[in-house]
Amino acid sequence: MGRKEKPIAASNRALVKLACWLRDQRSASGCSYAELADRAGCHATTLQRAASGRSVPSARIVRAYAAACGASENKAMELWRQARRRKARSASVDSPLDIDGIDMFRAGLRELYETAGRPSMRDMERAGGPGQLPHSTAHRIVLGQTVPRDVHQLTGFLKACSVAEDEHSLWVDAWRRALGQQKALSPASRKMGFTAHRPVQPINATSDLAPAAGSYFALLGPVRAWRDGEPVSTGSPQQRALLAALLLREGRTATAPELIDALWGEEPPSQALAAVRTYASRLRKVLDPGVLVSESGGYAVRGLGEGALDLAAAQELAAEAEKARNTGDLCHARDVLTRALSLWDGETLAGVPGPYAETQRVRLEEWRLQLLESRLDMDLEQGCHAEAVSELTALTAAHPLRERLRELLMLALYRSGRQAEALAVYADTRRLLGDELGVDPRPGLQDLQQRILQADPGLTEPSAPMAEPVTAPVRPAQLPATVPDFTGRASFVRELSDVLASASGAEGRVMALAGIGGVGKTTLAVHVAHGARSAFPDGQLYVDLQGAGARSAEPETVLGSFLRALGTADSAIPDLLEERAALYRSMLNGRRVLVVLDNARSTAQVRPLLPGTGGCAALVTSRVRMVDLAGARLLNLDELSPQEALSLFTRIVGEDRVASEREAALGVVAACGFLPLAIRIAASRLAARRTWTVSVLADKLADEQCRLDELAVGDLAVESVLEFSYSQLETEQARAFCLLSGATLPFISLPEAASFLNRGLPETGNLLESLVDAGLLISMGSEYYQVHSLARLFGAARSKFWRLRQEPSPS
Repeated sequence: MGRKEKPIAASNRALVKLACWLRDQRSASGCSYAELADRAGCHATTLQRAASGRSVPSARIVRAYAAACGASENKAMELWRQARRRKARSASVDSPLDIDGIDMFRAGLRELYETAGRPSMRDMERAGGPGQLPHSTAHRIVLGQTVPRDVHQLTGFLKACSVAEDEHSLWVDAWRRALGQQKALSPASRKMGFTAHRPVQPINATSDLAPAAGSYFALLGPVRAWRDGEPVSTGSPQQRALLAALLLREGRTATAPELIDALWGEEPPSQALAAVRTYASRLRKVLDPGVLVSESGGYAVRGLGEGALDLAAAQELAAEAEKARNTGDLCHARDVLTRALSLWDGETLAGVPGPYAETQRVRLEEWRLQLLESRLDMDLEQGCHAEAVSELTALTAAHPLRERLRELLMLALYRSGRQAEALAVYADTRRLLGDELGVDPRPGLQDLQQRILQADPGLTEPSAPMAEPVTAPVRPAQLPATVPDFTGRASFVRELSDVLASASGAEGRVMALAGIGGVGKTTLAVHVAHGARSAFPDGQLYVDLQGAGARSAEPETVLGSFLRALGTADSAIPDLLEERAALYRSMLNGRRVLVVLDNARSTAQVRPLLPGTGGCAALVTSRVRMVDLAGARLLNLDELSPQEALSLFTRIVGEDRVASEREAALGVVAACGFLPLAIRIAASRLAARRTWTVSVLADKLADEQCRLDELAVGDLAVESVLEFSYSQLETEQARAFCLLSGATLPFISLPEAASFLNRGLPETGNLLESLVDAGLLISMGSEYYQVHSLARLFGAARSKFWRLRQEPSPS
């Protein structure tokens, strides 16, 4: 039978069903792919690819596959048509005029690439024109990880995909619409052939800093440049490396030999000097006159205005934060340092080659981490230990050998009442340093462990506690820190952000996010809330309602906390729930406040906490669908797409470890069911164990019997999340969930479920919908359902109990 097939990683559920059916037919036939190939008259690799689930195979191959297995060709073609229709609904773009959104635009570019015959990335780089389309960027565009950053890169991609030049303007307009830079054309305008041209704005948020006049440069991420608010092409990677080297010299002249050494090191090409001059000439044409000057046989960047370089701005903010901290103004220091850190847009000097860029990249990344540690240190000094725990947990996973981060995590956990976990962090650190480097933790870390063991009173309180609440109205800012590796969810972020931005006038907004435990509801809500802070200048309130705990938060307790955060003195807070709710709504009247109600158990728990006036908004997360929350906009959060899941895994583990084992990484995220919590757990385990490869982790997760046991780290465990949801079910719901989990079908129809559960159709329909509302079943349409792969493993382990209960006892 050959080697074990890899897990299917596809977001097209109909394609998954087709691939599973093909594999089942081969298994039933008892043939290897080589034997099937002899029967089908095609290559074994072609048949294997058809059953991989990576893309929809051709009809001819599907027919040949079924015939070789002795299976029904009619059934095969029915499944193929469903997969093809699903692909067409999700990805097909008939014309760039039809594109109205970033997802459609990504799908359109992918379709152009497929139509062009899937050329290699190197061929696309050459066809796109000199410096317009780096092969790494082309690869990310094809995978849907990014879109062209400017018109030059977009036209390079279009050339590489052999798109006629008279269609380029249509794709440029589609690009602008997708990025929200112009509205979609009206049908009448389309018929008349009009296109609305508007100035191209930089894609990234860094463009908000670009002045309307003069030059602006960014180094804390991809190397980019703007001129009078318009992005300009910085050319090929080597040309960007030249620009970065000159900007990092802060106005000092760099000689030609120095630049050659910076770009190519000890083995420059024979025409290196000519190349440097060419790059300088091209840059001089796109930058402001007088910015790039020739001097003493070298080059320099001069005459930049104040704030024209993001690195210089970050340095000024860091100096201001240090000065504020030395004078004791920690609140201002934290705010300024947060602004400095927000200037980073991914990896510093991303994609810039050369030894000089690599040295500067390491230096600036170290500086960024030092600033981050300083800000987290100030968080703890001001008593924000509970909020810092999640951010520190992610950072220690990303930088496992950085002892200062682990020290801060231990202190944050200890002050949060989690002494055992703090000591466990030290034990993990000691074991990791011993295994990786053969050394013990530094003395400061050892001293902290001893102080925790001795319950040193000096550790309990921060050195600079936050001021007591005042009685006058204040501006609360209670949002937890957003995770630094937030990935994907672009459509949800866009939809939620648009709704929050429109929460004004006499009409407020309430949004309720629902989904299975671990799907990332809290992470998404907090991320969106941070992005919407400017729309709510009067503050943001946040509470974890403990809906997934043994005892959820009482509304009157939460209202008391909210009232104090809004400036109400304790003596003025009423005792009764109704009176507290009335005072709370009165305090919010005329103000613009965002309320995040996280982890809610029920609608009854949420209702008293909702603002009663326009201008405010509420964002609710829960494992149950709050269909009875009047006026709320309901959103169901599903698992990540395979590409989003792989991106999240890569950001935690590191690009270097994943790049060489991409297939194994896809297997890991597929085994995790594309569930963010499971992926974070698996990736954190791998990041903390430098001796493991991705394949080792994939092998551990391959065994379904032990998979849930493997998906646990620290206080995070997929099984405990599922256990709580299961514990809230009524008896009949629990029975249905477990019996459906024990079924081998990837999807189950309502009639099949009714037969399986021995219930009538109406009763079964109500039962299945109640499991959807409870977050343990996924609705696939009006009459089709699916159990999430990890929930299925959990329920299948308990299905035997219910099968025994329904079997007749022997007479």
